[in-house]
Formats: sequence, C-alpha cells, structure tokens
Amino acid sequence: MPGDSAEENPASAPAKEESKTDDKPKEPKEMKAVVLTGFGGLKMLKVQSKPQPTPGEGEVLIAVKACGVNFLDLMLRQGVTDNPPKTPVIMGYECAGTIEAIGEKTEGFSVGDNVIALKECHCWAELASIPAKYVYKIPEGMTFHDAAAIAMNYLTAYIILFDIGNLRSGQSILAHSIGGGVGQAIIQLTKTVENVTLYGTASAHKHESLKPNVTHLFDHGVDYAQEIRKLSPEGVDIVLDCLCGDYTNKGISLLRPMGRYILFGTSSVVTGETKSFFSFAKSWWQVDKISPLKLYDDNKFLAGFQLRQLLFRENQHEYVRQLMDKLFKLYTDGTIKPVIDQVASFEDIAEAMQRLHDRKNIGKIILDPTIQPKEKTKNEAEAEESTKSETEPEESIDSDSEPEEISPPDTEPEEIAKSDTKPEAKPKPADAEAAAPADAAPAATADAATEEPKAEETPAEGEAEKTEEEAPAPAE
Repeated sequence: MPGDSAEENPASAPAKEESKTDDKPKEPKEMKAVVLTGFGGLKMLKVQSKPQPTPGEGEVLIAVKACGVNFLDLMLRQGVTDNPPKTPVIMGYECAGTIEAIGEKTEGFSVGDNVIALKECHCWAELASIPAKYVYKIPEGMTFHDAAAIAMNYLTAYIILFDIGNLRSGQSILAHSIGGGVGQAIIQLTKTVENVTLYGTASAHKHESLKPNVTHLFDHGVDYAQEIRKLSPEGVDIVLDCLCGDYTNKGISLLRPMGRYILFGTSSVVTGETKSFFSFAKSWWQVDKISPLKLYDDNKFLAGFQLRQLLFRENQHEYVRQLMDKLFKLYTDGTIKPVIDQVASFEDIAEAMQRLHDRKNIGKIILDPTIQPKEKTKNEAEAEESTKSETEPEESIDSDSEPEEISPPDTEPEEIAKSDTKPEAKPKPADAEAAAPADAAPAATADAATEEPKAEETPAEGEAEKTEEEAPAPAE
C-alpha cells in the first residue's frame, strides 16, 4: 500500500547513509617514529606521527620494543654514508620486538614470535614492516634490549674476528674504540679463544671499567704504536680498525708477518655536529697507497668489511642467519652478554646521539619506544637550549660573538628587560609579531619533535679550521 511504502522509505534512508559511510576509505592509523628531516645536526631529528605500515609479500610487521643506536646512524644523520636515502626518512637499522602481522607468502614465522630484525632505515618506529629474510627469532629468555644490542655489533665482531681475522690461540689483537658496542663484543668473543693478547684503545675516562677485560689499554692521545712495539717487537697478528685515516697506516705498520689488517668503519670522518668536507677528505688523504707487491713481500693481508653491503646489497642473508644462530647459542650458554650503556625514549634521541658522538658511551645505547621521556631539570633545559643555539647555521662561528636573538628592531628597551627577566611571560597581542623570534628559540629535546625542518642546513665554514687543530676523537 502507498502508506506502507511511505513508512519504509525513512527506514531505508539511514541504511543507505550507513552504506555510503562504510564505502569511504578509512584513514590509516598513526604511529610514533624518529624521522630524519634532512642531513645535518641534531635538530634535523624529529619525533613525528607516521602512517602505520602493513606487511607486504614476504614481510612481517613487528611491534617494536627496542632499537639499537649505532655510529652508522650518526653518520647517516650527517649524510656521510654511501648511498644515503632521500629525506625525510624514518631512521634506524636494527630493532627487536614481537610479530604482529604476516604478509602473503611469508613462511617460518607466526604472530607472537619474538624477533630481531635488520633493515636499511625504518626501524626507529613503533611498528616496522621488514622482509622475513632479515628477521631472526630470538631464543627464550633473551630480553628485547639485549636482542637490539646483539644484531649489528656482535655480527660485525664475529665476522672480523673469526671469518676474516681467523683468530687462533696464542695470537694478539689491536682493536680501536674498545669501549663501544662493537668493542665490547670483541672483548667477549675474544675470550672464547685461549691465550689471546688484546691491545685496545679508548678514551681515558673509560679505562677503569675496561682494564679488567683488556690485556693492555691505551689512550688515543699517546703513541700507542710505539708502546705496542715495546711490548711486542714483532707486532700483532690482527688489527681491527673502525676509524680509518692515519690509524690505517699505523695499523698496517704494526702487523707481524702473516698479520691481518681489517677496516670495518670510517668514523674519523665525523668531527663536528654536521658534515665536514675537510674531515672527509683528510681521512682518505692520510691513507697511503697500498702496493700489492709490498704486501706480497711483507706477507701481510688487508681486508674490509661492511655489514650493510654484505646483507642488503650482496644478498648474503643466509650466511648472516647462520651466524645469528651461533650468536644465539653463545648467549644461551652465557658466553656473551651485551653491555648496555643506557636506554632512552624516542624523544630523548638527540641526547642519546650526542652521547655517542662525544664517545661517552660504554657499550650499546638502546631506544625504547614504550618508555616515557626523562624529565629535564631547569639547568639541563637551559644548557640544551644554549647548545642548540650555538649550532644554528645563521649564527656567527666566532665564539666571542653574542647570539643574535636579543630582540627584533621594533622592540622597546623596557620590553627587552622584561623578556630577560621573565622568559615565560606571554607577549601582548600588539607585540605578538615582535615576540615571535623569542618563542621560536630552540627548546628541550622533546619539543624538537614539533619543529619544522629548515630548507637547507650546511656546516659552519669555521668547522674545518677547528678540526685541523684538534685530532678527531675516535668513535666507540
């Protein structure tokens, strides 16, 4: 009946509207991530919201519980790695967590598995989608923090010690930056071979904690090559160098017959907060040309190792998986145990990376996306603000000059005095435009996440002159 159809239309209208609503594409859920907005200083690191990834074919989606911080991340931030990615990009080469979803045609894993994973970037996030060939199940009892501290460091140490270095009982090793993450792995893995003499270099403030585990320890400032020759006139069997530059020449000169020099890093190119073309060029100029005939006459071996190249470009993932299984067994047996220097939140990444840059860490620095950022005292916030102001590219490089953020031209002297004494006072509406530069001054690390990246950032021109007078501190 006509009356009945009239009553049915209103009822069907909401159903149609609901159908239309369901047809609308749903916005992707957001996650927190550490993003490199451009190559340069610490202010180029932002904690931002990004769309959650979904696992593609042959991939797994990992709910990240811990991430490793490596010197390679610092080099990436400055843009001195080979083939750097386009920015903005989510940073991080390694993470540990629990598998949350599995893509099509992915075998060997289940939802809920605890894993370690390696990837070229995209690991410093709450969720990471990673190809299964770079993912490894961790043994029962291994913590996420330990897992994130093992992957890159212990793989590197194991390969350069045993597969390239062919370490055997009674031999001797010189290892640079022995206090860092790879250095600590070298110390522990060396103990699996009897009667090995370990020479190490490290910053002076680390010696007290390192001495019990290193046969002979030297500061970077002393002539360690001369001291080693006094102890071992014939030289050493293996030199493990993560620095390059002049350290390469000294290392080769210290090799005894049948000795092996292995380069696994070039951290001497990092001197200031931003990229220095002078330091980069100097590092390579200092390396003498190596003649194969000279190696032939001296019975010496030179080798190089880069885990990223081996895994992601040379496709040696099965070889790496076999080594991870060996490391898991050593961990389960109690033979190795990662040394963790500190655990930081995503929001504290700038402070953590600065600690690595200053070579203050003893062991591995870990990021944990599940923890809250630490509260900074007033003095720490002021010190951090002052440090960031000093690294602004538009400021003078003269250390005696004053920062140019005193006041805009239209500001009255009385307002300047008020601004100096009451930094938290809100400007009047009429003065809002004049007060904007003061509000835009760098804040604490957690606030850096909301800053917009600058269009371009280049190192200060005085950086190279400083690095010429001061020898670069080796990375650890």
